[in-house]
Amino acid sequence: MRIARFVHRDDFHYGVVENDTITVLANDPMYAGIVPTTQTLKFDDVRLVTPILPRSKVVGVGRNWQAHAEELGNEVPTSPLLFFKPNTSVVGTDEPVMLPDWTEEVSYEAELAVIIGRIAKDVPIDRVDEVIFGYTVGNDLTARDVQRVEDQWARAKGFDGSCPLGPWIETELDPDNVQIRSWVDGELRQNGNTQDMIFDVRTLVSYISEAFTLLPGDVILTGTPAGVGTIYDGQTVECEIQDIGTLSTTVRRPTVG
Repeated sequence: MRIARFVHRDDFHYGVVENDTITVLANDPMYAGIVPTTQTLKFDDVRLVTPILPRSKVVGVGRNWQAHAEELGNEVPTSPLLFFKPNTSVVGTDEPVMLPDWTEEVSYEAELAVIIGRIAKDVPIDRVDEVIFGYTVGNDLTARDVQRVEDQWARAKGFDGSCPLGPWIETELDPDNVQIRSWVDGELRQNGNTQDMIFDVRTLVSYISEAFTLLPGDVILTGTPAGVGTIYDGQTVECEIQDIGTLSTTVRRPTVG
């Protein structure tokens, strides 16, 4: 099932996407369950926004693909390498992102994003599926030049707009074998499969829940395959995950003068 968050006639709603229609839900499905109404809308008559706006946190996982770690000259971690993004970094598909003027080298990173559906602490690996609401596509935009010179990744990973998510949440997905691709202006840049992750989704969720209580709506970014690179003013990045969909982001530079 695909759960979207969207705007229709200036109001925010949640709905179930089926082909070219959306069935409006009664309330936020994260807290009230998936309760359809009798109202349906044409897909072309709504504007998608980020499918989840985390109330608490976005937890990122760095260097979780060996080839990606190696392409940046980094060692492969022996345990998950974690960082945070604030919820102010989150935007939806087709929302333009204004690149900060303090960085000249922002990279795209297509990633599988996990959406937590219930309070979770110290979750055993064999029970992780019980706490996952679904999955969406993420783009972990990173100020690579800043990341190289600052010990903390807060600025490099957490600037406004640095966490595009969308287009919707897929509630049924096998995260162990899905293809992840990205294109910049139509040119294929990344092409990997989650089978090649160093730490799989269930291991990550269990590990993260040992350190932090996970709350409904929290997002976990699970890492990116090799092929990342710099994006420039006016370019569009499309991140696609098999059986979910495509997240599109166009970046802009501030106009000087």
